Amino acid sequence: MTAPPQDKAAELERQLRSQAAENARLQAELAIARDRQNASMEILRTIANSSGDAEGSLQQIAEATMHLFGAPSATIHIAEGDGWSRVIRVGDSSMRVGAGVPLAQLKIGGRNMPGTIVAENRQVHVPDLDNVDPAIADWPAMPHVRAAGTRSMSGSPLRLEGKAIGALIVYRDRLAPFTDDEMALQQSFADQAAIAIENARLFNETRESLERQTATADILKVLASSPSDVQPVFDAIAANANRLIGGFSTAVLRYVDGAAHLVAFTPGDPAGDRVLQASFPVPFAQFPAYQLVAHGESAQLPDTELEPAARDIARARGFRSMLFTPLMSEGEAKGVIIATRRTTGAFAEHHVRLLQTFADQAVIAVKNVSLFNATREALERQTATADILKVIAASPADVTPVFQAISDSAKALVGGHSSTVTRIINGMLHLAAFTTDNEAGNAELRSSFPAPLAASGIHSRVATSGEYAFRSDMQNEPDLTEAMRELARTRGYRSILVIPMLRDGIAIGTIGVTRPEAGPFPDKAISLLKTFADQAVIAVENTRLFNEVQDRTRELARSLDDLRAAQDRLVQTEKLASLGQLTAGIAHEIKNPLNFVNNFASLSAELTDELNEVLAPVPLAADLRAEVDELTGLLRDNLGKVVQHGRRADSIVKNMLLHSREGGGEHRLSDINALVEESLNLAYHGARAEKPLFDVTLKSELDPAAGSAEVFPQEISRVLLNLISNGFYAVTRRRMGSGAGYEPMVIAATRDRGDSIEIRIRDNGTGIPEDVKAKMFNPFFTTKPAGEGTGLGLSMSHDIIVKQHGGTIDVTTEPGVFTEFTILLPRKSSFPDPAGG
Repeated sequence: MTAPPQDKAAELERQLRSQAAENARLQAELAIARDRQNASMEILRTIANSSGDAEGSLQQIAEATMHLFGAPSATIHIAEGDGWSRVIRVGDSSMRVGAGVPLAQLKIGGRNMPGTIVAENRQVHVPDLDNVDPAIADWPAMPHVRAAGTRSMSGSPLRLEGKAIGALIVYRDRLAPFTDDEMALQQSFADQAAIAIENARLFNETRESLERQTATADILKVLASSPSDVQPVFDAIAANANRLIGGFSTAVLRYVDGAAHLVAFTPGDPAGDRVLQASFPVPFAQFPAYQLVAHGESAQLPDTELEPAARDIARARGFRSMLFTPLMSEGEAKGVIIATRRTTGAFAEHHVRLLQTFADQAVIAVKNVSLFNATREALERQTATADILKVIAASPADVTPVFQAISDSAKALVGGHSSTVTRIINGMLHLAAFTTDNEAGNAELRSSFPAPLAASGIHSRVATSGEYAFRSDMQNEPDLTEAMRELARTRGYRSILVIPMLRDGIAIGTIGVTRPEAGPFPDKAISLLKTFADQAVIAVENTRLFNEVQDRTRELARSLDDLRAAQDRLVQTEKLASLGQLTAGIAHEIKNPLNFVNNFASLSAELTDELNEVLAPVPLAADLRAEVDELTGLLRDNLGKVVQHGRRADSIVKNMLLHSREGGGEHRLSDINALVEESLNLAYHGARAEKPLFDVTLKSELDPAAGSAEVFPQEISRVLLNLISNGFYAVTRRRMGSGAGYEPMVIAATRDRGDSIEIRIRDNGTGIPEDVKAKMFNPFFTTKPAGEGTGLGLSMSHDIIVKQHGGTIDVTTEPGVFTEFTILLPRKSSFPDPAGG
């Protein structure tokens, strides 16, 4: 039966409505598919154009996921270890969850959604947060997620080669469970996120590899262009490492003699740079990084605020994290590269590897430069040695050119500021040659020599010990005197090395080199100077052998001269003895009648007084009384003058007897300093005994090296007592005519003069006029008032020193200022040995 028309129309209308609904559904699905396709294409474009920026791609994926699923928020967690290296949050809900749940509570494998997704490598779907699965209901983060407004959420793992490396989580603020298609779509987005991360990693690794290769090539170019200097290589390493790591500053340090030295760094602000530079060099004991990487492994400080040893310099410089990589050579740390950043946190592994590559290059550079310099230094040393041998051959009779050549070569090869060669001659250290860059210090250098071996200077110490010595810092070493520091400043050096010249184990001189900078001398410098010292000894020995015949001839000539001088001395001694006997006889003959004259003159003076007493009661005319008084007065005055001159004549006779005395006591080896000291004390106490109010300042400047001489000690004491007493007389006279500010002073000094000993007696008294100076050693000449001097003291002193001992006596004076007598006594006497030797 045929359906009624109205039924057919209704069916047709129903079919049309069904078709329209289907079309609408298909259009909606097509729109969703297009949105998904567009989103996927946009994400792929983002990944393709990211150029290593995974952060941007992940942000794009989170936003696209949130948009397609009609969700207000999305989060992407990137796993690292048991936590997260990065978290990308989009939308308010995600932000609120992040603010309320610390990352420390979201451990991988823990009771939380992202940790479960990664640990179990599966999707997690929570359709309704008000009715959750009991297994996850007590997760600590769930209340925070619900409080942020979330009703439904789902998460998918970011898989790379089947392994979960992160999680993508979508939050809906309405009850809308995710469909299977949505879960599949979410997983596809998660996979795209993993692709974005891997692409960025590969891109960055490729870029970093290229940058590393470029930096390595640049450093190799620098190394090739500076084969003798490692500094440009260190500078290039610091700059490239800092640039590639994106650091705040990078420093290169080398280990030298137990301390870390700063050799290169990338500058920051000037104040911070000064803090860095002032921190080095630093001993290992005060440098924790030394032990931290001593075994060859890199080390990090993710936050310098947590490390007291690094906190101060980090604050001063402005960084918060540090990476240390040692410079290892044959299992030993030779230095360290330190990279810093302003941010806290660990350095990436590829940055650690990068710094290790630079450290290896630094070690190669050091070895190459060391080999190059060693070869060059060996050639320079051989050349210098050959040049010195040429000088030795060209000057067989004179060692001075050899010493100068050694001095020049030592300064040049050690890179010194100055060099000095000294020789030991007669127990004194003499300047033999020197080379300097500081002309202002030359006068100071020359004035330092000759120097006694007992002096405190480093050359004297090395010459005495026979061992080399050095000073690393003339301004800061604690045992140095201020005079030593001032000498170094005047001459312009900070460090000094001195090597002894040894012959048969005994020092015959020294070679010294100074530098303007502080620090120890390298072993090669010590070895080089020892080589030069050996050559100097060879030169000295060659010269000695060359001149031996001439020296023996001169020695024989000197011996002949000495014999003649001894003969003359003996003749002179015999003449003096004969003259002394004659003088003694005359003096004895004069002495008795002189005593009668003196005695009768004194007695006559007394009788004159008695005569006046007898005539006093006798009545005489006034004119007669006046004439008697006048005559007796004249008689008394004349008798007084007779007594005065008689006493002076008696003093002259006594001195003539003293002057003519044979011998002079025992002739023996005597300590000159002891004789001077004893004579000074005897003269002073004798003057005090004669005049208790006598006062004078005595000074002794006795050279410990003065030693002994063969003398008649009693005679030398007579000379010293006479000269010192004359000094006392001169200062007393000057004090009588000077104001209150005058301080009388007598100085007795000795000094070693090699084969002779110098004795100086100086006073600040009246001085001696020039016309008197020419006559002062003549017998019986004196400028003292009558009765105060005989004129024989200086004459006797002259004969004792010059005629008896073969020495000299000279005087230097300035009237009204000072007088200084200088005696030069030979150490050896030419008198025959009294024992018959």
